[in-house]
Amino acid sequence: MDVATKSTSTVGGVRMDQPFKIRRLGHFGLNFYRVPEALHFYKDLMGFRIADINDMTHGGTVAVPEEYRACGDLNGYFLRYAHDHHAFVLYNHKLRKAMGRTTHEHVTVNQITWQVGSLAEVVNAFRWLSERNFKIRRTGRDMPGSNWHVYLNDPDGHQNELYYGIEQIGWNGFSKPQEMHDREFTKSPDLPQISEYAEVNAALESGVDLLGGYRDTETLPATHDVDGILLGRPFKVVKLGPVNLFVEDLAKAEAFYRDTLGFVRTEEVQYAGHRVVYLRNNTEHHSLALYPIALRSILGLRADTTTMAIGMQLANYQQLRNAVTFLRSHGVELRELPPELTPGMDHTILAIDPDGHAVQLYWSMEQIGWDGRPRPAELRRSIVPGSWPDELDANSDSYTGEPLLGPWS
Repeated sequence: MDVATKSTSTVGGVRMDQPFKIRRLGHFGLNFYRVPEALHFYKDLMGFRIADINDMTHGGTVAVPEEYRACGDLNGYFLRYAHDHHAFVLYNHKLRKAMGRTTHEHVTVNQITWQVGSLAEVVNAFRWLSERNFKIRRTGRDMPGSNWHVYLNDPDGHQNELYYGIEQIGWNGFSKPQEMHDREFTKSPDLPQISEYAEVNAALESGVDLLGGYRDTETLPATHDVDGILLGRPFKVVKLGPVNLFVEDLAKAEAFYRDTLGFVRTEEVQYAGHRVVYLRNNTEHHSLALYPIALRSILGLRADTTTMAIGMQLANYQQLRNAVTFLRSHGVELRELPPELTPGMDHTILAIDPDGHAVQLYWSMEQIGWDGRPRPAELRRSIVPGSWPDELDANSDSYTGEPLLGPWS
């Protein structure tokens, strides 16, 4: 892989260094050894819903090698917290290794997926990256999910996806029926393509049952009054991210995300003699944090994964406090990071999932304005580990940033 060189491209008539612009983290995936327990954690305790199940046996009609069956649950689970078809993807780590779908022993990430603004940006990204001799893992269009994409790895083997156009789950909670998976692509598409609306019209004309897809059900009783809505847990995930990664060569990883994918460095800190970098692609303080791998043991996190943590934003501070009580009552291990490692995030806590991955729960993310500068450290709220006040004073950017569109359930 060559180091990306800067060039002038245009994105929708605006000159930029890449022919695409990442808008946000769309979805994220992890591989697990303890698949049933992980599914319980993310679905029942965290409140995600299954949008689709990727069954490699196709309901028992396709034979799979015996060595695969020995891996346990062979399904891939696509989970959502809102209208995007999936925000979290859960796969079996033993199976992925047996299939040769993992690139590095300690990489349990199966995808880090960044949304760009159009199908043209995806196609232009494929061409631009190919011209610079980046190894493209896959390109085309996935089913389920219907998202057009191009995949490539960062220097540490984390698979990044640029995508456009993910399927939206509507008010009735059904994903697309299997018959509508016929427009899967395994190569970069010619442009233009027909619209999603035209695809639905074609399905209707051919007699497809639009209610024939997957629809999940709630497993916990909806007894918690969550700001006026009855839910199965006393909080609601309203945003995914930031992604936090351990990397072998911090400078090399930072250069990839900055010069190739177009991230902007917001801030860096020094902790225990090591530099940590926080990067953004929109107005949030950071959507990606890079930690040198030497900090993994210092922080006492799982020793055989480069996943430091995946962030999940809750609707407000009170819900974050309620989540702490709820998750602790269900036996979830909770830990606090040193405040200097959470710039721009106010109060946060780590919830450790059944495989030992850390989920970073928080309620507020500092927003960066037109001048591109973060809030000075001395003007931020002073966070004392273990101290959770009943109420907080508002910051100037409290409850700003990307809102969750649609109802909570």
